This record gives sequence, structure tokens and C-alpha cells, in this order.
Amino acid sequence: MATDIGKKQVKTASKNASKANEEIIQGFQRLRTEQRQLASKLSELEMDLNEHKLVIETLQNVDADRKCFRMVGGVLVERTVKEVLPALTTNRDQAILLYHIWSYIMFNTFKIANQEKFKNNLKKKGDMNTNHGYFRFSCLFKYIFI
Repeated sequence: MATDIGKKQVKTASKNASKANEEIIQGFQRLRTEQRQLASKLSELEMDLNEHKLVIETLQNVDADRKCFRMVGGVLVERTVKEVLPALTTNRDQAILLYHIWSYIMFNTFKIANQEKFKNNLKKKGDMNTNHGYFRFSCLFKYIFI
């Protein structure tokens, strides 16, 4: 009878441990998904920044009273260069700020995910040395803010 109770306790303990492991893995996968989403947003924002840069460079060499067209809320609006250029530079500056904020958030999620990975000894199949990804991203992050 005592052995039956001991067996039941071992079974419930192993079930609780497997649930805890599943929760850890799900939390880690959520962090990785968040990283992928941030990376996608960052690349999209980087493309927008490049477009803004090209348009600003083009408009700086044009007469300020010249007509230009701008898409506002899906409607093409006629403006002059002197009206559009300040708005474009403001939008570009805000996008740069947003890019830096999202980069910082992405770096922190990467750092947290790696800490969870090391703390819980999570490894992918064939994953021998897990420190290289963190080193590469942290070096890249340092160059973003210089």
C-alpha cells in the first residue's frame, strides 16, 4: 500500500515537471516569435527610411514652388515642395527614432531569450555552441547606435 502511494506521488511529480517544461518551452517560443516579428517590422521600417531618404535627396535639388504629389490616406494630394519637404523630414526623423527603439526592444528580447535558453538548458537539435548568435547580434547592435 505504501508503494502504491509512492508510485502515485512519482507520477504526479513527473507530470508537473513535464507541464513546467512545456511552459518553459512555450515561453521561449513566444520570445522567438516576438523577435521574428520585430525583425520583420525593422526591415519594413528600414525600407521606408530608405524611400524617405531618396525622396528628400531628390526634393532638395528642386525649386521650392514646384508642384509635387503626395499620398495621404490613400488619396493623392497636390502640394508644393516647400510644403512637403518639412513633413518628410519630420516623418523620417520619427521613423529613425522608432527604428532605434525597436532595435533596443529586439536586443532585449534576444538577451532574455538567451538567458532563458541557458538557464533552462534548452538546445535545438544539432546546436553545439549557442553563444555565437548572441555575440553577433550584440556586435551588430553596438554599430546601430554609434
